[in-house]
Amino acid sequence: MEDHQTLESFLSEESLKRCIQALTEAAEEISSLLRKGAGLLGLSSVNTFGDQQLQIDVLADQVIEKALQKSGVVESICSEERSKERPCGGTGFAVAYDPLDGSSIIDTNFAVGTIFGILKGGSFIGHRGREWTAAGCFVYGPRTELTLAVADEEYAHQFICIPQDSKDATVLGRWKRNRVFKTIESGKLFAPGNLRSTVDNSGYQKLVNYWMSNKYQLRYTGGMVPDVNQLLIKGKGVFCNPASISSPAKLRLLFECIPLAFLIEKAGGRSSNGNISLLDIPVNETEERCQVCYGAKEEVERFDAMVGQMFI
Repeated sequence: MEDHQTLESFLSEESLKRCIQALTEAAEEISSLLRKGAGLLGLSSVNTFGDQQLQIDVLADQVIEKALQKSGVVESICSEERSKERPCGGTGFAVAYDPLDGSSIIDTNFAVGTIFGILKGGSFIGHRGREWTAAGCFVYGPRTELTLAVADEEYAHQFICIPQDSKDATVLGRWKRNRVFKTIESGKLFAPGNLRSTVDNSGYQKLVNYWMSNKYQLRYTGGMVPDVNQLLIKGKGVFCNPASISSPAKLRLLFECIPLAFLIEKAGGRSSNGNISLLDIPVNETEERCQVCYGAKEEVERFDAMVGQMFI
């Protein structure tokens, strides 16, 4: 239920508040850019992972960097577009982010998002997700939303961006809390990524067959942010993206996997790479990739038993 608490009042620690406010300002600008249409969807270059970048990818990366620089509380940053950690001019936090997850489905007008993780200090290298200060994702769809989890706060919390022309007198700030996510239960909803890997990952093929024979509902867009976010919204289900020899893991541990694991586990769900929680995997380098599963405890345990870590 809506409780009208603002993001500003939810965040008690001043430096973290400034960091997250900078991210919300960037998200508002990115949301505006996305609404401006096809002129930003042309190819721009190739990022450090060898992936094609759209113009909007590059712009989103620049918007977030500029906002974090202005905050004065960010010591270093790295992103999926520029993966090496670099100074950001402030003191306090390291921030890693995927500026625009789901670029390949922007032209279809599906929801896309921004993913971020925040750690106190100057580098993520050598640190596990359980040490992080906060993580979250923005969803750019019919509404612009932030789902946020903070280390010293229970649960995951969703905030909605209120348009500047809103006449809602109950709103004291631009970002208003809309929901609190406390549990993810077993439920017949599945979002299976990288289905190509079923060709030579027999465990994944058996898992897909289990879902189908038990009449699970398929809910998969190809965008990681909306597909994982629906687990929170619906309070049930499973998302996975396994690997195989012919279709290796493509999701980035630092920029995508750990931040969303932080959210899911704060919301009462589980995460795994087929063996252990994603929050227990140290970041050894910013370019690492990983297979993932998120969802209800029983669903993730089934993934571990049937798919496991053979292709990690």
